[in-house]
Amino acid sequence: MDLGIAGRRAAIAGASGGLGLASAKALAAEGVHVAICGRDAARIEAAAKAVGHGCVPLVCDVASAEGGAAFVAAAIEALGGIDILIANSGGPPPGTFESTDVDMYQVGLDMNLLSVVGMCKAAIPAMQARQWGRVVAITSVAVRQPIPTLILSNTARAGVTGFLKTVAREVACDGVTVNTIQPGLHRTGRVTQLYGSAPDATTMGIPAGKLGDPDDFGRIVTFLCSEHSAFVTGLQMHVDGGAYSGLL
Repeated sequence: MDLGIAGRRAAIAGASGGLGLASAKALAAEGVHVAICGRDAARIEAAAKAVGHGCVPLVCDVASAEGGAAFVAAAIEALGGIDILIANSGGPPPGTFESTDVDMYQVGLDMNLLSVVGMCKAAIPAMQARQWGRVVAITSVAVRQPIPTLILSNTARAGVTGFLKTVAREVACDGVTVNTIQPGLHRTGRVTQLYGSAPDATTMGIPAGKLGDPDDFGRIVTFLCSEHSAFVTGLQMHVDGGAYSGLL
């Protein structure tokens, strides 16, 4: 299927590994010109080589509104503009209500909420002016079903979901779609960091019986960036192998 986005330009944040890198690979495979960012120069340069297709590596820390905006500005300069934004960042430190100091909540909000606000403020107005744009944020299934010991992520990602839903309704008439994808457990470094080298899918409550494949996830992101998804906006899609048990 031709997704109709060959020649478009995409900025993918937090793409030195994991779901961000998988999204960059999938977009590049469709002929999209991509710029990716990470904090470590060696890692992001290696990721760009893995993506291929002229992928541009940028060293940026998107753990704040200023950092998110700076990444978008650098991507616009490198690509001559962006049509697609994949808003993504690392997760804040784990913790519970008891173990997490109040000061740490600002860290979580900066990383998983305000960084996305900064990226959107820097990217969306030009999309509106061109009457075409795609924003896909990678959040977490924790928005629907909070994950124990991840209170900072649960809190901040719920906030960014409300922000993006509001923005989606405001910019829909300008040809810009804004959607979020809420991953469950996939084979990524973050999951290994939190749960060990080989978490058992059954023990983790995944009916599919396996962890998610990042490459499959990247293809879902890419479809939401396609011409075929022009009427899909304000969506919160969980991709978790059936782990979420609610009806809504």
